[in-house]
Amino acid sequence: MPLGRQFAAELGSALRLRRMEAGVQMLTSAAAEIERLGAASPNAASLLLLIAQWVDVGYRDHRLLDTLLSRFPAGCRKKLPVDDYLRMRMVDGFRHFTTGELDAAIDTLDLVLKTCSDIPDTSLAAWAHFWKGRAHRKKGEYEASLKDIVQAREMAQADHDDMFTSVIQIQESWLLFQKGMSRDALQILDRAESVLKSTDHYVALGNIESARGRIIRRSGEYTKALEHFARAIEMYARQDPNHVNLARTLVNAAYVRRLLALQLRKRIDTRVQSGRLRSRPSPEQPAVTRDNPLTRYQCVWQEALEDLTRAREIYALHAHFDGIGKVVLNLGYLHLDRGDVERAWEEAIEAYRVGLEQNDHILMARARILQAAIENAHVEEQMGEDVDNAVHANRALQYSEEALSLAHGTQNRRLLAGACIARGMTAANDFFQEWETARRYATEATGLIGPGENDHLVEDLTKLKSRVVQASGINDTLRGWSEGIVGNKTFQQITEEFAEIVIPKVWIREDRKVSRVATSLSISPKKVRRILRNSGLVERQ
Repeated sequence: MPLGRQFAAELGSALRLRRMEAGVQMLTSAAAEIERLGAASPNAASLLLLIAQWVDVGYRDHRLLDTLLSRFPAGCRKKLPVDDYLRMRMVDGFRHFTTGELDAAIDTLDLVLKTCSDIPDTSLAAWAHFWKGRAHRKKGEYEASLKDIVQAREMAQADHDDMFTSVIQIQESWLLFQKGMSRDALQILDRAESVLKSTDHYVALGNIESARGRIIRRSGEYTKALEHFARAIEMYARQDPNHVNLARTLVNAAYVRRLLALQLRKRIDTRVQSGRLRSRPSPEQPAVTRDNPLTRYQCVWQEALEDLTRAREIYALHAHFDGIGKVVLNLGYLHLDRGDVERAWEEAIEAYRVGLEQNDHILMARARILQAAIENAHVEEQMGEDVDNAVHANRALQYSEEALSLAHGTQNRRLLAGACIARGMTAANDFFQEWETARRYATEATGLIGPGENDHLVEDLTKLKSRVVQASGINDTLRGWSEGIVGNKTFQQITEEFAEIVIPKVWIREDRKVSRVATSLSISPKKVRRILRNSGLVERQ
């Protein structure tokens, strides 16, 4: 079928009714004619915008638009009628959005919206608000995003376009979730699904399942979240096994698997300290049985790695650099969890570089948070000389401060909470020990975490608070002793408590060598080991 008005009408109808297979078949059959589409083609601007809308719902990617837009130079655009010129600018705006040029996308679409008020085509304005709202969301500007998304939804409802309304509601639900309105978000997703389930719009249906998974994940229900992600992956694959949204969901699934692995690691560490397990897992440790906790840890960690590897392959196919940055960031955390700080550092550097190139402040902030965690790990391990620890501590301070600055430039409260925790953990590390600063950032992070949230961020905050409370308790104890406040304790009991405070700290500073602690404090190695066992720092024999 030639690219005439009938083709455009049928393709537009397929989009409106979300008959995806029919629309993709039409586009595939007309691929040769589409490749030749140019400024001289009849109805060219309308067709180009329609193709951009199909790209948005899953047909090919932005590189098709790059080819087509190159045939519409500025000179020919000046001769277009106003409505066709605005359609061309709409395509420009969408193309900016898909390639991560978010400011350009917002400016271009805003120009369209300011100009098209005199044009009776309300669907044009609805799509402009829809794309602009998503660009704001990607920047972390959630209030501006919600305003545009609501306007798009109201316009689609006024146009009685139930399918488009439901697609917009998926975006709206996520923004409400970001505001802490999880129940409302899930209800909106249910309504959208009730309309779209009669279609073969598997990308939108996959988006619904993916959004559910992310909402449920935040309550700490990791296994249930993985079930939703699995359904989302199945939905996306029905339309395209290499769909970019499938890669995004694989990253989300890998993230959850990492959190499950951390939970397993915590149980393993507890059993090691109690003597019920011989050792902690290591990358070289062979699997034994699925029932073995070490084996389960290895399996979950490996599954996360496989998800990220597959996601990276898909993102590379689409030249989706922002997505690759998220993959790299998650790889960094996986390696850090295993103690491979060198590989974690390499991934963190790459994630920050991608974020900088894409002007993605959220990715940049997350990379800086990871870098601060890596530097704090160096400080806690105390593997080098004192001067090295000072270097690592000050780098952690620099990166956590940069993360805070970047996070404050967005409206992502959880990103800001994560940056506050990173800054608090830096203040509480063995080098700085700035407990008041650590307490202040812990308090700020607490106010940013919403009710009902019970995921890793809460666990990280709990660790920070425990560290502050423990240190503050030690300080209060020492202050009381210095003032002669000893209660009913004997001098021997006070001496023993003092040893339990001092010896673990010296052991850490002496590279965890019992003999060096014994020499430094002129006490027996047997007493050092006993104190360390009582503190849960070494395995009981």
